[in-house]
Parts: sequence; structure tokens; C-alpha cells
Amino acid sequence: MGLSKTEKFTRSQNEIAALAKALAHPARVAILQFLAQKKSCMCGDIVNELPLSQSTVSQHLNELKKAGLIKGEIEGPAVCYCIDPKLVVKARKMLNDLLLTAQESCC
Repeated sequence: MGLSKTEKFTRSQNEIAALAKALAHPARVAILQFLAQKKSCMCGDIVNELPLSQSTVSQHLNELKKAGLIKGEIEGPAVCYCIDPKLVVKARKMLNDLLLTAQESCC
């Protein structure tokens, strides 16, 4: 979808699409699962868990951060990432509302 078309959709539709895009790669799902288990970690820890290079992991972390799913703080030479609990609650509600609506309108 072209960037110029997003304004024709609701804010909620754009937020769900951004969330879905952030979750649309198995590496990002793996990163979120790892962070959920550890509560927080350094980027190097994530690289050790995935079969991906540091630069690829950084790109995936950037996409997750851009979507608001994770947040990071600089601690010395590293960045400590964790899942943003506020967005998790919001994402759960958005997806739940969407899926419940879809379930109710089945033909």
C-alpha cells in the first residue's frame, strides 16, 4: 500500500496494520518471545539467541521499536531492550476487538 493511501483509513486501522507489519517476520516474533522470557536484555544477548548477524538483529529491533512494541535505553556501550507493557495491553485490545468482530460477522 502506498504511503499516500494510509490517510484514507482510520487511525485504528493504521495502528493495527503497523502492528501486523512489525509482527510479520519470524525473527521479530522470536525477539519478542526472548524478551518476554528475560524481561529485559542487552542486544548482544539477542544476537546470541538467533541465527542472524548483529546488523540484521539491529534492523529487526529497529522495526519493533518503531512500532512501539519494545523500548530501549542506552546503558554504556549497549542498549537494553524490553517489551513495552503499555503497548502490549493496547495491541491485545486492538487485535481482540478486530478478531471478535470478524468472528461475529462470519457468513
